[in-house]
Amino acid sequence: MTARDAIAEAERRLAAAGVDTPRVDAELLVAHLLGVSRTQLYADLDGEVDGLEPLLERRERREPLAYVLGEWGFRRLTLRTDARALVPRPETEILVERALALLDGAEAPRVLDVGVGSGAIALALKDERPDACVTGVDESAEALALARENADELGLDVRVRVGGLEVAQEGWDLVVSNPPYVDTLDGLQPELRYEPEVALVGSGLHERLAERARTRALALEVGAGQADRVAAALEAFAYRNVRITKDLAGIARVVEGER
Repeated sequence: MTARDAIAEAERRLAAAGVDTPRVDAELLVAHLLGVSRTQLYADLDGEVDGLEPLLERRERREPLAYVLGEWGFRRLTLRTDARALVPRPETEILVERALALLDGAEAPRVLDVGVGSGAIALALKDERPDACVTGVDESAEALALARENADELGLDVRVRVGGLEVAQEGWDLVVSNPPYVDTLDGLQPELRYEPEVALVGSGLHERLAERARTRALALEVGAGQADRVAAALEAFAYRNVRITKDLAGIARVVEGER
């Protein structure tokens, strides 16, 4: 099958399966099989493609594309991705941006990522602030293994260890977290069924982290409609310069504060 035919076939089947972006996903699948970027794909649409069917079947079942491909881009990095941790999302890149802004002017800052998952946040911060001493903690042994694999593969010196909210009490220049904030998976996109539920579903973690963290600055990703509540919690726990930042979709996504 040529690349042109493979794209057309994948787009047709993914659209029938209800995938929101069937053309983009089709292009990324075929580009992955050919070992080229999506933009390079169109240089030779007559090239032969092998191995599409098993990947296409997985995506048709609504397994996240990042898991099907086994890797995903996050800021300047390409991370290994699988069901051990959440898929790195574009809105979380906004959290990294705000974390970097909070670190501006700090020398060799100590940074903690609570709920490190695949390592996306911690590794991006280390990549863009090489002088930072970055630690990532998670209560999932599987997620920690994936984060370590990504750190080793990228050659980034991030310390990864078992832990949760209690580690935030050790004293840091910045604590950053994308904690679980979904009430239920009911009615949400089918792809979420493949991601670890413990990393998605939860409540009250933002407030508990704000209360317990011993840190100069705190940056948290929040769900839609949660920003005002979390900002009020930061103010109640004596954070100043509390700020809410919207993501590219216009949703209030990051809450931050300083002490």
